[in-house]
Amino acid sequence: MSSQLLAIEVSRFNAGRAEVRLTGDLDFDTAPELIDAVGELHRDGYQQLVIDLTGLGLCDSSGLSAFVVAHRGGSVPIRLTGVHPTLRQLLDRTGLAELLELPPATEDDGVEAAG
Repeated sequence: MSSQLLAIEVSRFNAGRAEVRLTGDLDFDTAPELIDAVGELHRDGYQQLVIDLTGLGLCDSSGLSAFVVAHRGGSVPIRLTGVHPTLRQLLDRTGLAELLELPPATEDDGVEAAG
């Protein structure tokens, strides 16, 4: 089974803020593409990055590693949006939810919100 291609769409805003939208699979083959895109944004002076995962199909350990590399390149946490319940659970279990900025969990996520 081959992985789905990863599409990366970047929107640059003023004040050093950018949004990266991912569509497809973030895995061993495609994680370097995200690392390159985020690295370019950091080199261009963008420090506040939002990564929209609404269109993400799969995220393996290489994808998780790409989030860590992206985070280390900036001065503020990477904010993830559109996080699917399965990925949220993986981020929680690996401790990456504490490193990255995630929206609060909701009952709709199938994950209990911390209270």
